[in-house]
Amino acid sequence: MSEALKRKIRDIPDFPQKGIIFRDITTLLKDRGAFREVTTLLFDRYRDRPIDLVCGIEARGFIFSGALADKLHCGLVPVRKAGKLPAETIREEYVLEYGTAQLEVHKDAISPGKNVLIVDDLLATGGTLAATCRLIERLGGKVFGIAVIIELAFLNGRDKLAEYDVHSLVRYESG
Repeated sequence: MSEALKRKIRDIPDFPQKGIIFRDITTLLKDRGAFREVTTLLFDRYRDRPIDLVCGIEARGFIFSGALADKLHCGLVPVRKAGKLPAETIREEYVLEYGTAQLEVHKDAISPGKNVLIVDDLLATGGTLAATCRLIERLGGKVFGIAVIIELAFLNGRDKLAEYDVHSLVRYESG
């Protein structure tokens, strides 16, 4: 875990609701050295792996997945909130820390047998990432791994992803 990166993340208490501490990465993003460190650490981990596609989850996952896909010379597949993609999609519903939501991916985004690395900013309860795994697998893709910047370990989201290789750069053991 990178303590230097952790210091670049701002805590916002009581957002989006009372009792939640939001881990704000905008302070990390504006620091070009910290942003480069994130993309370099992820690239170093996956550079020699057989990854065909990087899958980024809306919205903050797009930031890191795009940069990483470029460095890995891979294609990029966006996973978006329902109703945001223009072509034919498949959809998965999932539970958030404080509600439910739906994710979609284009039906033709992933060919059977392709190795896909999922990238997002945060692993909390694991619902978003588990739904993304199901989308990829429904299209015949293989989830090669999951990479996140922040893991809220105290929410046990990793438990929902036990069958996958999950890598996080910064872990919070308590809220």
